[in-house]
Amino acid sequence: MVDSQSTPARQRPSIVSISSYLLFLFVALQVISLIITLSTFGKTRDALRDAYADSTVEGADQVADVFAVVGIGGSIVLLLLAVVLGVLALFNNQGRNGARITTWIVGGIMVCCVGGGLLSNAAGGLNAGGGGTGGDGPTPEEVQRRLEDALPDWVTPVSLLLGVLSLIALITALILLALPKANPFFRKQAAAWEPPTPGASYPGQPQAPGQPGYPQATGEPGYPSTGEPSYPPPPATNRPDDTPPTDRPGSTPPSS
Repeated sequence: MVDSQSTPARQRPSIVSISSYLLFLFVALQVISLIITLSTFGKTRDALRDAYADSTVEGADQVADVFAVVGIGGSIVLLLLAVVLGVLALFNNQGRNGARITTWIVGGIMVCCVGGGLLSNAAGGLNAGGGGTGGDGPTPEEVQRRLEDALPDWVTPVSLLLGVLSLIALITALILLALPKANPFFRKQAAAWEPPTPGASYPGQPQAPGQPGYPQATGEPGYPSTGEPSYPPPPATNRPDDTPPTDRPGSTPPSS
């Protein structure tokens, strides 16, 4: 018995696979960024405390700690969203259109976050000025200078490089998913009809006698037992009026 309807196998376009690889790369870059942020947390906090040491801002140490924690919190949030994109990439490889739409939404948010971080660093780094804290806090330029002096020389260029690579990989992945060549892979496939093979029957339809798989009639060889007891045939006996045959080889005619 064969299924008369089946869904044809879909071949994943190369652009969808490349998009998923780029999303996985984005996740890896965010992991590296978080590791760098955690490894430099102590020096970053100390640099911020030094920058606020000579200011009249109330609770300068607490303000410096808040800025340092916010930096780590932002990196963790970015990593979590990146992991979501990595999971969506697996579903994209299966041709699920809902996952592709969600990838565009989450990816758009990530583009804004990563791009905003790069613009902030290019515009002067961490904006930890004291204009909104009720005192003469340090200027953003002073805070950036303190951070550059406290952190290793490779931290800033490596962080910028990771940000640029992350942004390029994410934008490219989103564009590849939007190309017309990827649309058929995410379109719902209709079941294709296939004619039944000779000798097969439709599901639920009994087969005619003589076709493969049809049960044999009662009494025919190979028919399964019905559970009733079987008895041997009775022995053959000669009745009184029976005359034994005389024409058989070896038989003796009766005497008169």
